[in-house]
Amino acid sequence: MLSYLFQDWNANKGNIKGQLVLLLFRLGHPASKNKFFRILWLPYLVFYKIVVEWFMCIELPHWTTVGKNFYLGHGHALVVNGCAVIGDNCFFRHSTTVGNIRKEDGSYSDSPIIGNNVEVGSNVCIIGGIHIGNNVRIGAGSVVVKDIPDNSIAVGNPARVIKTLNPVKQELPHTSDMVAS
Repeated sequence: MLSYLFQDWNANKGNIKGQLVLLLFRLGHPASKNKFFRILWLPYLVFYKIVVEWFMCIELPHWTTVGKNFYLGHGHALVVNGCAVIGDNCFFRHSTTVGNIRKEDGSYSDSPIIGNNVEVGSNVCIIGGIHIGNNVRIGAGSVVVKDIPDNSIAVGNPARVIKTLNPVKQELPHTSDMVAS
């Protein structure tokens, strides 16, 4: 149980806000799996919403699927749709939005699926039912509305792939300097 709760701790070393937010997230996440547990855990879920969303300005719903070693760089103004899927070893900077699109008929698109080892620059919007591959870097200020293949660097509005990287087995995203803070 402790290894589950602290799975993001080392990835956020020196980032107390990131460590706290992800510890609180991991504590609330099991409530999304069981309706009875959610009812018992309701006071904690209200506490989570007030502390993380209202005071820390990070919208990361407790039911969101987030892989291990998630790093929140400068955790502020992060908005993640609860149906989004985020892989292992991802690095998100401040003012990032991951969400769906409201269609003309009033329905909503699917939410993005983000692969492993993805580094997202500040002020990035990733919207719609798209897939971001593994080992991808997305430059600051990009608006991603189409799939991005594995091992790519994408920038711009709309984002486009500007470089294909050599495949990597696994890299700690916060050690990369490909996308500036």
